This record gives sequence, structure tokens and C-alpha cells, in this order.
Amino acid sequence: MEFRHLRYFLVLAEELHFGRAAQRLAISQPPLSTNIQQLEASVGAKLFTRNSKAVQLTEAGRAFVPQARALLEQAQQAARHARDVADGLAGSLQVGFVGTMLYRGLPALLRRFQAQHLRLRLTLKELSSSEQLIELAHERLDLGFVHTTRVPPGLAQVQVASQPFVACLPAGHALARKRTLALAALQGEPFACISRGVSADYHERIVSLCQDAGFMPEIRYELRHWLSVVSLVSQGLGVALVPQALRQSALPGAAFVALSGSSLPYDTYCLWKQARDHQALSAFVEAVRVGVRA
Repeated sequence: MEFRHLRYFLVLAEELHFGRAAQRLAISQPPLSTNIQQLEASVGAKLFTRNSKAVQLTEAGRAFVPQARALLEQAQQAARHARDVADGLAGSLQVGFVGTMLYRGLPALLRRFQAQHLRLRLTLKELSSSEQLIELAHERLDLGFVHTTRVPPGLAQVQVASQPFVACLPAGHALARKRTLALAALQGEPFACISRGVSADYHERIVSLCQDAGFMPEIRYELRHWLSVVSLVSQGLGVALVPQALRQSALPGAAFVALSGSSLPYDTYCLWKQARDHQALSAFVEAVRVGVRA
């Protein structure tokens, strides 16, 4: 059974006349008769009764009409969907992100992109940078937003944000009301920090910043998420160095103070596999680039 057979059958079922049906199909009557015979052989039942005066649907033919219409519609939908996916208009994207991206423009980017690509389905997964690199390597993510400069070969990247670290202190801390403070002022304080296993780059960077200020931080709490770091500080359990964007978290009990002097920036990169031929991915990457330029 071929889709051509179904089209011919439905036109003949509407016209109940071989001449008119052939004219609508822009073919001659003999090919139409041959195709109907092939369809009947494939179905295993007579679909029409015909004589010199009339053509009529059999009981089997009448039952086959809605099924034939449904099959053709499904085929047309499948073809349209395939074209839309090829054009980047439909399909799905798996996007990984680190939590700080919620404060660095990701929600606005998603709203703009979805408004322009209504039939594209975005699935977001909050993962650490190291977890995203694994997922990208196994193509379980199409694209990721990470905080790492240790990018494996084969991944393309664009920098989407750069921000300084700030001191995060309990609101009642003696230094919390200062406009700026020297990092050395935090010597001897218990530190909360992102776990080395979650982000080795930034764990080491925070340690390095403290060492440059003349002391080794007493890291008492290692956590998986920056919001967990801020939340712990807000409970008065320690201090931390966090990306500036976390000021927007507005957690009660946490204060943020700029650090005097220069410090290593906290950079965010968008990564994806260079070799992937994926129109929807290309469209999303272009939206990221536009967002960076804005």
C-alpha cells in the first residue's frame, strides 16, 4: 500500500466516477483502475463495486474512508514536522545551565526565543559545569551555560557574562554596612564555598584570591549551589565570596559588599558541540550571540 493508492481511493470515493476522478487526479483512467486494484489487493477486500452504469463503495470501502483520510493526514503532518525541524522551526532542545544564570539574563533570553519559536520545546536542566561537560560529550545536552575555562576539544563557545566576586556576609556582621572592604578583612572567618567537585575552577579561584590577599581561607562549608552558599551565610554561619549577580537573590539576612582592588572575574560561557547539524541549536546560539551584543 502506498500513499498514492490512498489519494486515488479517496478521490474516487468522493466522485464515484472513474472519468471525473481521473480528471481531478490529472491521470488517465487505466492507471487509476490499476492503482485501485493494487490497493484492494493490499487491503484484502473489495472497496468498490463497479459496472457499466455506476461505481459504489462497498461496506469495506465505506469503513476504509476515514482510516485512509487519517493515514494521509498523519503522513502530511509528519512531512511538515520534518521540514519544520530541518528549518529550525520545530523540535526540542536540551539546555543545561548553572544556577547563577537565573540572575544573568537567561530567563529573558528564553522568553524572547520562545516567543519567536513557538513550536520549539526547550527543556532546561540545572547542572554543575562539570556535569554539563559530561552531558554535552554524550549528546544528552544540546547546549550548556557553564563557569569553566577547561573546555574539551570539539566544543564551541561564546562568553556570555563576566562579573566580579563580592563578599557575602551575614546582615548583622560588623563589616556588612561597608561600601567596600579589603579581602584581607575576612581572614579568620569561617568560609562557605562551592564544592571543588562541583566547580574545581571556582573553588580554586576563591582560594587563590584569599592567598593573594595574604591568608588561607578556613573553608568550613562546601556546597553544590551558589544559592545554598548565600542561604548559609544569611543564617549567620559564615562568610563567602560569590558572583555579583547573586545580589539579586535578595535573601533576607545576607549582605553583599564590593571588594576593593581588582579580582579575577567570574565568567560564564555558552558551550555546544561544533559538529552537530541542528537548525534549532543554531537558532538558539544566534539568540545567545544577539543577547551578548545587546
